[in-house]
Amino acid sequence: MDSLPDAIVQYILSHMNNARDVAICNCVSKRWQDLTPYLKSLYFPRNSFDNHSCRDSSDHIVWKMISSVDCLEELVVYSPFSSAGLASWLLLAGSTLKHLELRLDNLAEYQACLESPSKLDCINTASNLESLKLWGVLMINSPNWDVFQNLRSLEIVGARLENPALSTALRACPNLTNLLLLGCEGVTSLSVELPHLEQCKLDFYGIGNCLLSLSCPKIEFLEVQGCSWIRVRESECLRNLSISNNAGRVYMVDFGKLDALESLSIRGVQWCWDAICKMLQWSSEVKHLYMKVEFTGDFDTLQPFPEVDLVDFFNNHPKLEKFDIHGAMFAALCQKNSLKNVESGFVIPCLEEVVVTVRSPLNAEQKMSTLESLLKYGKSLKTMVIRILQMKSSHSSSDDFFDEICRFRCMNRKIVRIE
Repeated sequence: MDSLPDAIVQYILSHMNNARDVAICNCVSKRWQDLTPYLKSLYFPRNSFDNHSCRDSSDHIVWKMISSVDCLEELVVYSPFSSAGLASWLLLAGSTLKHLELRLDNLAEYQACLESPSKLDCINTASNLESLKLWGVLMINSPNWDVFQNLRSLEIVGARLENPALSTALRACPNLTNLLLLGCEGVTSLSVELPHLEQCKLDFYGIGNCLLSLSCPKIEFLEVQGCSWIRVRESECLRNLSISNNAGRVYMVDFGKLDALESLSIRGVQWCWDAICKMLQWSSEVKHLYMKVEFTGDFDTLQPFPEVDLVDFFNNHPKLEKFDIHGAMFAALCQKNSLKNVESGFVIPCLEEVVVTVRSPLNAEQKMSTLESLLKYGKSLKTMVIRILQMKSSHSSSDDFFDEICRFRCMNRKIVRIE
């Protein structure tokens, strides 16, 4: 290293960001220490100050390292810190920071969120941020933020939020293209109006009764978990859509045109049948369809799926290439009359892969007939995966059904496999 020109050493060290490594390098030689101002990124892991015996506080050590850098662009802090410490750091580097990631860890600290300024308020100093990621956030009160004009990505992981506080935070980020709210609880109603948003992932923790309204004309990727009522009227650009509700019911969905939709995933314990029908109707151009809904029914009573005509289903989804189908929907396609409208020229033109999850030996004859029909009419079919999941029965029908599946697999071993 001693024989390398300063420019090369500077380039090598500029790619170092772990604060402990930087501190060690500063002790190697004065030449290396003199190159610290050229660092672009600093990362403080969770254990940065374990067994810390120095007279200076951890906040002050971080401050000294930041102050030694001329133009810090990225700061990641997982180690514990105070709001006063964060304020002092951002006062130094806030104008140059583009990427900020903080582990706040204040979910249970209600008193801390009443401090003025709070940790969230301090972020306002970094006015030129392009991406912001926060872990363990308690957002009861609206953060005191001006507008982050350059912010393109906002990610909040693990949070307790109040509706007005979250709405205020989103209004301060009008130019977002990426929004992620993961493992968030406390939200009951959310309206998102972001004209440039392209990717959005919302995961609301709780009883699954959140109301969501999106007005984002450029949205391309949307993943929603924990909402019962969903309205997305501007959906012309939407390519990938996933809706799930593991705790509650999906009562209502309202989408605009889904002509660009290529992938649709609908999951949950219970969906209103009208919501399922609308999603299938709107997604007629879809190429990849994943369905794992256990029951239908509008209220507390869990009901099985009604009969679904196999021919109509595939005629209404002519571009379908991959179909991942679980118990209830597969059973709906396997009813006695689901194959009664098969015409001589019927084909499933684009289907290449089918994944079927079977959980019950009931209606075994119809289920085998449906599997055979998929193979017969799927002229482009390359792979069929049959997953046997938790099939329990004291009756011999389970063994007989499994024998039939094994026989079917042996006859079509190039395409069919069992998991």
